[in-house]
Amino acid sequence: MDRKEFRDLADPAEAHETIASLSLEAGIDRVSLEDARGRVLVSRLDAELDVPGFDRASLDGYALRARDTFGADEADPARLSVAGTVHAGQEPDVSLGEGQAAEISTGAVMPDGADAMVPIERIDAANGAAGDAAPGTILVRTSVAPGDNVMFAGADVAAGERALGPGARITPRDIGLLSALGIDEIPVRGRPRVGIVSTGDELVRPGEDVDSARGEIYDVNSYTIAAGVEDAGGEAALYPHAGDDREEMERVLRTAADECDLVLSSGSTSASAVDVIYRVIEDGGELLLHGVSVKPGKPMLVGRLSESAYVGLPGYPVSAMMVFRSFVAPAIRSAAGLPEPAAARVTGRMAREERYGEGRLRLMPVGLIQSGSDSATSSDDQPEGDTLVYPVDKGSGATTSLAQADGVVEVDPETDYLEAGESVTVQLFSPDVHPPALLGVGEDDPTMNRLLDRLENARYLSVGSRPALRRLRDGVPDVAVIAGPIERAIDAAELGGWGREWGLIVKPGNPDEIEGLSDLIERDIRFVNRTNDSGTRTSLDRLLAERSHDEGVARNDLEDAIDGYGVGLRAHESPARTVIASDADAGLGLAETADRLDLAFVPLGTHRVRLLANPDRLEKPEMRELEEMLAAEAFPPGTEFQRE
Repeated sequence: MDRKEFRDLADPAEAHETIASLSLEAGIDRVSLEDARGRVLVSRLDAELDVPGFDRASLDGYALRARDTFGADEADPARLSVAGTVHAGQEPDVSLGEGQAAEISTGAVMPDGADAMVPIERIDAANGAAGDAAPGTILVRTSVAPGDNVMFAGADVAAGERALGPGARITPRDIGLLSALGIDEIPVRGRPRVGIVSTGDELVRPGEDVDSARGEIYDVNSYTIAAGVEDAGGEAALYPHAGDDREEMERVLRTAADECDLVLSSGSTSASAVDVIYRVIEDGGELLLHGVSVKPGKPMLVGRLSESAYVGLPGYPVSAMMVFRSFVAPAIRSAAGLPEPAAARVTGRMAREERYGEGRLRLMPVGLIQSGSDSATSSDDQPEGDTLVYPVDKGSGATTSLAQADGVVEVDPETDYLEAGESVTVQLFSPDVHPPALLGVGEDDPTMNRLLDRLENARYLSVGSRPALRRLRDGVPDVAVIAGPIERAIDAAELGGWGREWGLIVKPGNPDEIEGLSDLIERDIRFVNRTNDSGTRTSLDRLLAERSHDEGVARNDLEDAIDGYGVGLRAHESPARTVIASDADAGLGLAETADRLDLAFVPLGTHRVRLLANPDRLEKPEMRELEEMLAAEAFPPGTEFQRE
C-alpha cells in the first residue's frame, strides 16, 4: 500500500467548526423518574394539580379558629373544647364551631371551620384544678392569625403553573417536584449513541492474557474514551477490536455507523503505510478533515460514514484523550443539551523552564503544587505565585501522563519556550480536581510507598534519584527520595532515612548457584539492570568501579562482560518480574522485593535512602506529618549504612 502524506494541517478552530457541523442529535426519549437524573427536558411541564391538594397542618398541635385566640397569652390563655382528632392520611370527621379545637398531626388535612393551628408547645391540657377549665378542654397560651402554621392548597405548586421548562437538566430536586405532581415519565433529549472502536492487531482487552513477546498491549483507549463519552452526556457502545486488515476494519466501522450517531476510532489515523482507516472513510463516506495543527493529536480525522458522524482519534492514549476532551466532548455535550462544565481555571507560575517551538498548538498536561504552607487552591481569584505548575508529559504513549496531571496549559504555536516563573493559566480537568497536598519525587521504594499510604492526597512521581535531585534543586516537589551513593550538594533539609539491602534477585532456590558479582562477569548469566537514574544502579556502578580499581581492569571491560548490563528497567520490581518470566537469570533489585515475590536473593550491599525536603515547604502540615511518621519509625536523619 502506498504511503499517504498528511494534507495541510487544519487550524484547531477549523477542526472545532467541522465537528460542530456534524449532526449528533439522537431524538427524544421518554424516561421514567428513576432514570431521569441528569437528563435534559425537551418540553415544558405544567402542574396538573395543586401541591398540596388540600389545606394541611405544618406542625403537630391543634387546629382551631384564629379569632378564638385573639388576646390570648401566657397570663390569660384561651380555653377551647377539644372536638376530636385528625391524623395524617385520613379524612377529617370533625367540623369546628366557635370555641372548639381539634388535635392534629403534621401533614393532616385541616378540618372544616379551622383556619389556623397552634403548635403543641404552646398548648396546655386542662386538668380540672381550681380556676382551670374542665377536662376535655385546652389552654391556648398564644394568639394566632388566620393561616398561621397552615400550608394551603396550591401553596407549593398551583394547578396550571409552570413546573419545569425545556432545557432543564433534571436534578434530584426536580425529581422530587415531578414526584409531587404525580408525573412518572418525562420527555428528554436522547443521549447521542457513540460507537467506540480501537484499531490495531496488538490490542488485548483488560482481563485477557497479554503476550508481551508479540508486542501485545492492553487496550487503554476503549475504556477511557467510553468514560469520557458518558461524562459528556453520551451513551458509549464498545465494539470489537478492528485489526489492521482493511476488510475487518471496514466491517466493524460500518456496523458501528449503522447503530450509532457518532463513531470514534482510535489508532490507524496517521500517514503510515499500514494506517488504512482514512481510506475506509474516503471510500465509504466523506473525509472532511485529516490532520490538525495541535500537539498531541496531529493525526485526527473528521468525516461521515454512512449516516453517522465519524472522528478518528490518534492511537496513543494521551493524544486520544486530549483530542477527545478538546474537540469531541463539547460536540457530545451540545447534542445532549448539556452546558459546558463550569470553568475551572487556576493561575500559577511555571516551576521550571519548558521548551517547545514546534509551531503547533500544544495541549500540555500539567500538575499543580502549592509553593507555601497553604495547600488550598481556588479558582479565578487564585493569588499569583502560590501555585507552581510543572509539566507531566512522558510522551503520548504513556497512560500515566494524564493520571498524574491536574489540568492543561494551552501553549500558543508561536511560543518557543515558557520561562521558569512565567504566569500561566491552567484549565483544570474538572471543577472538583484537588491538587495533591504533598508532592514527592524520586526513587521507586517500597518503604516510601508505605509512608505515602498514610498521607491523605499525596502524589509521588517515580523518576529516579538523579532526576529527583534536579527537580528538588528547581524547587518543584515538596520532598525527594534519594537512594545510594549520590552525594551532590543541594539546599535541602533531610527529614530522615532508612537502609535497604540490594543485590541480585534470582529464581527460587537459586538454581544457577549465583553467588555474587563475579558470576555475572565470568559466567554466561543473563542479567537485567536498573536505569541510570536508580540509586540501586548507582550502587552497582560503584561496586564495579571499586573492582576495576582493585583488579586493574577497565571498567568498560567489566560492564561488557555482563550479559544485559546495558538493559535498564525503571521500577524496582521490573527486573524481578523479568526473572519470573524466565527472560533473565538474575536481576538487580532489593531483598524486600525478592521476599515479597518468593524469589531467592544474593546480597551485594546495603545503602541509605534519604528523604530530602524543600526548605521552603517545611511548614506545610503534610511535611510535619511525614516527619513525625519518620521519627516514629526510628529512621533518624544522617543514618549511615555500609556496604557488606
